[in-house]
Amino acid sequence: MSDTTIFLAGVGLTAVAAALVVWYLRPHLYGILVDLCGTAERARFWMAFSNVTLLLVPVVFAMSSRPDGKDISVVFQVANQLRWSLIGLVMSVIALGLVISRFIPKTPQPRLEKAA
Repeated sequence: MSDTTIFLAGVGLTAVAAALVVWYLRPHLYGILVDLCGTAERARFWMAFSNVTLLLVPVVFAMSSRPDGKDISVVFQVANQLRWSLIGLVMSVIALGLVISRFIPKTPQPRLEKAA
C-alpha cells in the first residue's frame, strides 16, 4: 500500500469516527443548547458550530500524523494516525463539555408548567 493510501485511509476512518460521535451527541446536546440559549434558532447555530468543531479537530490531528515510509505494517501506521485523531476528538468533546458546563446553573431552576 502506498503512503498516500494509508494516509487517506486514516483520515477517512477519523472522519467516520468523528461523524459517529456527532450523531450520538446531537439529540442530547441540542436539548441542552435550547435550554441554555433560549431559542431554537440560537441553539441550531451553536449545534452547527459544535458539529464542525467535533468533526474538524480530529481530522486536523489525523492530517498532522503522516506515514513515515519505513517498513512498518500498514495496520500500525493507520493505528498511529487514529491515535492522534482520537486524542483530538476527546480533547474537543472535553472542551465542549467544559464550556457548556460553565453556563448550566448550579441550582436547578423551577420548571414552568404549561397551561392546559
